[in-house]
Amino acid sequence: MDATWEFQLPLASSDLLEDRGPEQYMVQKVLHVGELLPALTAFRAAVRTRGALAVLEHFDPLYSLLHRFRTVETAVKEDALELMMQVVSHHSNELATILGDSGLSRTDHAAHLNALKMNCYLLTGLADAFEIENCKSGLLEVDASGKNKKSRARIAGSLWEEEREPLLRLLTQLLQLDLRQLWGGLVVEEEFVSLMTGACYRILENPTIGHQKYRATREAVTHLLAAALTHYDHMFSATLKITQMLQHFEHVAPVFAQAVSLWATEYGLKSLVGELLREIGQKCPQDVGRDASGIKGYATFITELAEQIPALVLSNISVLLRHLDGESYVMRNAILAAMAEILVQVLNGNQLEEAARGTRDQFLGILQAHVCDIHGFVRSRVLQLFTRIVQCKALPLTQFQSVVSLAVERLKDKSVVVVKNAIQLLAAFLSNNPFSCKLSCADLAELLKKEVQKLKEMRDRDRSTAAPVITPEEEWEAMLPEVRAAIQQLFQPLQEGEEEVLEVEENVESTLKQITELLGKLNYKSAACLTQKALCCFQGKEPFSGPVEENEEATILGVLKRIYIGSYPRENSEDSSSGNKSLETAEVVSEEQPQTELAKQEMLVQYLQDAYDFSVKITEVLSLISKMMYENCVSVVQEAIEFFVTVSQFGVPQALPGIRRMLPLIWSKEPGIKEAVLNAYRQLYLSPSGDSERDRAQGLVHSLSLIMVDASLGMIQCLEEIISEFVQKDEIKPAVIQLLWERFTEKSQCSLLERRAAVMLLGMMARGKPEIIGSNLDILVTVGLSEKVCEDYCLAKEVCDAISKLATSPKPAAGKSTAPFRLPQDHVLFECLSETLSKGFVQPSGHWIPFMEAAVMLVYQLAEGAEEICAHILQACSQRALEKLQEADGQEAGISPSRVSDGASCLPTFLLVHLVSLVGQVALQQVVYLEVSVSAELRRHRTLREEKKATKKLSDSSTQKKRPRSTGNETTMEEELGLVGASADDTEAELVRSICETELLDENHLLSAFVPLVLKICNNPGLYSDPALSAAAALALGKFCMISSEFCDSHLRLLFTMMEKSTWPGVRSNLIIAAGDLAIRFPNLVEPWTSHLYARLQDPCPSVRHTAALVMTQLILKDMVKVKGQVSDMAMLLIDPEATIMTVAQNFFSELSNKGNAIYNLLPDIISRLSDPNCGAEEESFHTIMRHLFSYITKDRQTESLVEKLCQRFRTARTERQHRDLSYCLTLLPLTDRGLQKLQDNFDCYADKVQDPAVYSCFQTVLARFRRTGGKPETKALAEELEQKLSASHNRGLDSAETCQEGSRTPMPEVAKQKPTGTGSRHQPLRMKKRAEDFDTPQPRTLRNHKYAQKRPPSKKALMTFSSDETSSEDDPSAEPDETPTKTTPITRSSARRLR
Repeated sequence: MDATWEFQLPLASSDLLEDRGPEQYMVQKVLHVGELLPALTAFRAAVRTRGALAVLEHFDPLYSLLHRFRTVETAVKEDALELMMQVVSHHSNELATILGDSGLSRTDHAAHLNALKMNCYLLTGLADAFEIENCKSGLLEVDASGKNKKSRARIAGSLWEEEREPLLRLLTQLLQLDLRQLWGGLVVEEEFVSLMTGACYRILENPTIGHQKYRATREAVTHLLAAALTHYDHMFSATLKITQMLQHFEHVAPVFAQAVSLWATEYGLKSLVGELLREIGQKCPQDVGRDASGIKGYATFITELAEQIPALVLSNISVLLRHLDGESYVMRNAILAAMAEILVQVLNGNQLEEAARGTRDQFLGILQAHVCDIHGFVRSRVLQLFTRIVQCKALPLTQFQSVVSLAVERLKDKSVVVVKNAIQLLAAFLSNNPFSCKLSCADLAELLKKEVQKLKEMRDRDRSTAAPVITPEEEWEAMLPEVRAAIQQLFQPLQEGEEEVLEVEENVESTLKQITELLGKLNYKSAACLTQKALCCFQGKEPFSGPVEENEEATILGVLKRIYIGSYPRENSEDSSSGNKSLETAEVVSEEQPQTELAKQEMLVQYLQDAYDFSVKITEVLSLISKMMYENCVSVVQEAIEFFVTVSQFGVPQALPGIRRMLPLIWSKEPGIKEAVLNAYRQLYLSPSGDSERDRAQGLVHSLSLIMVDASLGMIQCLEEIISEFVQKDEIKPAVIQLLWERFTEKSQCSLLERRAAVMLLGMMARGKPEIIGSNLDILVTVGLSEKVCEDYCLAKEVCDAISKLATSPKPAAGKSTAPFRLPQDHVLFECLSETLSKGFVQPSGHWIPFMEAAVMLVYQLAEGAEEICAHILQACSQRALEKLQEADGQEAGISPSRVSDGASCLPTFLLVHLVSLVGQVALQQVVYLEVSVSAELRRHRTLREEKKATKKLSDSSTQKKRPRSTGNETTMEEELGLVGASADDTEAELVRSICETELLDENHLLSAFVPLVLKICNNPGLYSDPALSAAAALALGKFCMISSEFCDSHLRLLFTMMEKSTWPGVRSNLIIAAGDLAIRFPNLVEPWTSHLYARLQDPCPSVRHTAALVMTQLILKDMVKVKGQVSDMAMLLIDPEATIMTVAQNFFSELSNKGNAIYNLLPDIISRLSDPNCGAEEESFHTIMRHLFSYITKDRQTESLVEKLCQRFRTARTERQHRDLSYCLTLLPLTDRGLQKLQDNFDCYADKVQDPAVYSCFQTVLARFRRTGGKPETKALAEELEQKLSASHNRGLDSAETCQEGSRTPMPEVAKQKPTGTGSRHQPLRMKKRAEDFDTPQPRTLRNHKYAQKRPPSKKALMTFSSDETSSEDDPSAEPDETPTKTTPITRSSARRLR
């Protein structure tokens, strides 16, 4: 064996093919693929004889295999890998004994070193080649082409994966030997260490290495690298390699975090943590911000490392803080997350040292500062971190208020994710608050007041018993005059008999003691003399080295003062000192206990104060979060619902309105929101506490009864939907239903309100399962509609509502038509209702009318022959009214025979109210009965006939084959007459309409007898001046108008006159509701009166405005009313002083924004009307309205078009106010590049208007906002050019104004006072008409039959228009055509609401 050469590890495999001199090994020949197998066999044989040293003569064949790895068969490659692993394993075992042999020859030493390098080179080379091939096979698995390729790749990859972990363990075993002896005891060459660790890094580059099934491989890599770090100084290289891989391979971050944690804890390599963090920290923040892909690896590594070894990260985190000011939000998130982990795991608890507390407070301060970070993801992440800190109880109590305040501020954040996490943080504060499980502000305030008073009393008592203390400073001030006089005597000549005998002591301490004693004995002159001598003897020593005063007298005085104050307390007298000591001891003993109690009380008061402040803050948050329940983002709504569940569980009284506010969300189209509401009520009400089933049922019923107190009708309907859902899912136990029946029947003691609530809950449950009511109908009738019904009509009404749930049977299965559920005409239910109504008719009760309405509706829903029953009720009540009238006439005749009775005027008012209300309800329900029930029954019978004919046709098919010449006239007769399908539906609807038009108000019908009475009351408001009677008559008139189009057309003038002129808000509100229903039923008749409906939006009464807003919202959104320029009246409601009206207006525009370009198309009219100085809004109000409306303009094309329209509008604007309004509207638009171009193109339109400072300021705001958004260089140049033109026009306007003022005293013309001309002259003020002669109504129609009525042509707009509106439709988005329906709409509900 020739050992004169040395094997040098190459940087590249091709280096071994180059001749680098006789001392360097060179591959002589690269074998072909066909020659590899024999050469490999020869190498195997040589290994058997020579062991690991055989590679010295057979290196070239194995190198050739590596060189041609892609073309070599898989079996050959795998044999080579197994052989090399055997060789290295044998060599490793052999080296364990050789390295300890000191007698090894130099030649053998060199041979083993070369063999080790060669074997490791070949083995790691094979490992790299297999790993590269495995990565490619992983890509093939993703490819969907070719099953054979994938199967082969999967087989080859699985064989390598089986050998990968043993190979790594083998290399680890090799590195654990003391290989330095092969290098002569020196450091192992770096190339060899890099060769061994390079295989590890290559394996880690595989994206699948993080999978769970490769956990053993990851651990093997970790231990191999640990051996290199521990024994072979791999620290520097590892640091660079890890940071490089973190930058280029995002998937290795969790792997390296776990590895570094293991190295630091088990191998003691803690310095590596600092080196890695320092290397990351030294990256330039600007470069990091640009490398978005590489920064994710660093961020994940920092975050996971902090989770595993937070203490070590804490000691090195300072090197990362510079990235908190960098551009990368990902890096900021990672560092902040590391701080949060440190706070939770390390800096947590009350036993921290002073330095640790300071670090904790510093970290909390940094986190709080980044709650307001410029990036939304950072703000969101910090809120998440605070949520974790609060949940782990790592937030100090002193920081609670500040963090809660920050969370409250973030509720108004523009980022949805931030708002969501802010709600989660506040919920975490509630769930983990250290104060109390019940956070009632009232209770805490009362307790705090009590404890504060107790603390005040303790302080007063302590202050009164405390002895007065005189400080040394106060004593010095008292003796100062005498001391000064004594010092002055020193500078006077000695008198006879005086001789100074005092001498200075040897040291400063003795002299100070002597001076102190003299001062204590009030011998001021001797003390001053001794001080004078000490100043000469002890120069530069304290206290004789103080500041030099102006003269010696002042110097002595200063030294004496320092000595006296500094020596206190002094031992100047045995009696005084002993007295002072005994007094102090007594004071300490006597005050120790009170001071302890006082400290405890102060801590208690502070605790209660913090609890109260926290409760107040949470209470303030409720209103903000309750508004978020109707946000567009589903996740925010879900978080708001969860928050209110948490708040309610902590007993905050103000949570109940929020719980009620979430009720309408049960109708949400989003399944997630609906399910969140169900879960919320499931947690709050279906899981009551109690030991027994009965107790839990009582808790559930009590909670549901509370939520219905003072709840509106809409809330009750929402709760009914929720409870019916629970019943259908069998989530309400039978014990609950049993308890409700017991309450209703008074078997269980309860109040009257609880009894009503029980009936309401039974009705709600019956909607889910009608058999709950159906099986106990007799009990409801006998108990709820008994003789005692007159005592509680409210209960009777709820009983009727509950029974009506039997009519709302579930929908029949497809293809089946079932008969509706009806009760016979002589059923006891209808007998009780008739008797109860007739008895209560003559009794003055405010609750009889609601009960009557429910009873009449129930009769029409369930009774066979409902018309006859209601006719009987009407006749009975009319008879009673006539009897009362006769009694009144008889009494008046006896008292005053000459007086002539004026008919109905002699009746009690409540009787007329009852009669008119009953007639109106019967009339409306008769129409509903015909339109809904009769129409449905006609369709059902037709369907049955058609099914019967189809069945007969199928059965006769064989007969028809025998008669092929049959004409089939009988089967096609109905088809020729148009009585099949849609034509049959129209025929049935026309039949029902003809009944309504010709029969219901015919003179032979009972209802027609009451029409004159209703009309007389409506036409004579002075004679019938009672508000309740007027409201009832107005409502009855509206219901009569619902019957016939002819009757409606004849009396619309009266209806709208009353709506306009009536002085009672109840009348106006009722007629608005009636007009809304008429607009749906007879749209062509009501269309000319639309402006009068809009006028009610400006009614002085809030309740009327609220009703008008609700009605107009429904009509506009259902396209039953044209959206005209009067919609600006709806916009004015956005600033209404009543919050409920403002909410209705906001909801209206929110829904309208979903209808294409509706708001975009309406904005020009709204701006024109609201900026009109004669009838528009105030300037500040205009700004508020515009801010809300422009928030719906989100499309770039709409924005650009509006910019152009607003600019051109400057030409027709006549007042400075309009100029300011238009310029303000421009500031509300998010300007794009094309929008800026529009501003530039239309500069001439507003150039002369920018001299107004307000207008100029608005344009400056627009340009400043555009510059903040950035843009292309050419657009920036355009913005600068526009800004220069604006500035020039503004300055030119100012200069010309100054010139005019200086050159002439003639005042400038006031543009605002000029009368508008041209287009502006067509503006009409929107004023509410106050006088009868001002009331203007359309002419009555000559065509009575609405079927042939033609739609009136739309009137021309009287307002100023935008010149750009005349451009083509391609440039501007257009609204959908808005037409009034011409078809009469059947009535499906009664929306009339009685307002009195």
